Amino acid sequence: MDQTKQEEQHGYDLFPERNKAKYTKGSIGESLFTFNHKCQVMLQFAMETSPYAKLLLSAMKSSGCQVFKDRHFSCEDCDGTVSGGFDAASSQIVLCQNNIHQQSHMTRVVTHELIHAFDHCRANVDWFNNYRHLACSEIRAANLSGDCTFNNEVARFNFGVKQHHQECVRGRALRSILAVRNISRKEAEKIVDDVFDTCFNDHAPFGRIPHTKKDAGFANRDYENRDRYYANL
Repeated sequence: MDQTKQEEQHGYDLFPERNKAKYTKGSIGESLFTFNHKCQVMLQFAMETSPYAKLLLSAMKSSGCQVFKDRHFSCEDCDGTVSGGFDAASSQIVLCQNNIHQQSHMTRVVTHELIHAFDHCRANVDWFNNYRHLACSEIRAANLSGDCTFNNEVARFNFGVKQHHQECVRGRALRSILAVRNISRKEAEKIVDDVFDTCFNDHAPFGRIPHTKKDAGFANRDYENRDRYYANL
């Protein structure tokens, strides 16, 4: 298959810096002192303070996949339609420095992509050829990252529908798949439907759906204390 065509089918065209041969950066001043520097600062803050991110980082370390900021995260310029992505080929999380401007947004993106990284660590995920694997991780990421919290949905003017959280998760997973894979909407919907119940109910490593930061804090506390609990059995 033609390399350009393959990149488009796997979503790499949304992340032009992944192809260094084709990408030309802007000025050093623009890159270093604005978007990139701000991205690095917000990333560090998310890793140090977010209970979502802290739990995921601990779980990955326990699973033998310790995450290092300089190795596993990359702040880059992206297509205007995306905020981040997980590059399974390099085991790197891409943060779209030109599209993330608020700390709350950064924390959500970091959490979402860390869930993909956690799935990559714990399971034999075939990201490029098995659409069901991709759909399952997208469902989990939308469900557990805070993407579909009540406050975020109200901010999008989406609310009031029965089983709204489930529908939000389904819709966001579907859009994510369509953004990075060249398949029809009908095919993507069937794939999401086929795996939805199983993957929606897989809450690892949180043990619950963390609907709020407080929920995530409790989940992180429980995860940190898990060894103490088992030692007392």
